[in-house]
Amino acid sequence: MDAHHTPETAEALMRSRFAAFRDGDAAWLLASWHPSTRPADLELDEDVRWRGLQIVDTVAGAASDDTGIVEFRATYVADGAHGVLHERSRFVREDGRWFYVDGDFPE
Repeated sequence: MDAHHTPETAEALMRSRFAAFRDGDAAWLLASWHPSTRPADLELDEDVRWRGLQIVDTVAGAASDDTGIVEFRATYVADGAHGVLHERSRFVREDGRWFYVDGDFPE
């Protein structure tokens, strides 16, 4: 999978995807997105600077599981203002490889 190693857990994939957002690596984000929900292309907002990642909760998602949920809070700066993206993401593992499927945004 490109320059990235193949994450063994849903949480490891979430962490690698955060790093890809931080580093502007749209290719990795698309490669790690499940084909059933993957957009045709992805333009990252260059004005958003991702700063930190906090894992709030995980459900399953181990190397031996086929599904997993990772809830996280990612902090960012945009237009000089600080913000937090809070998402509960769903992942699936197919042929030994984890993919991001989609997420909900808790209140």
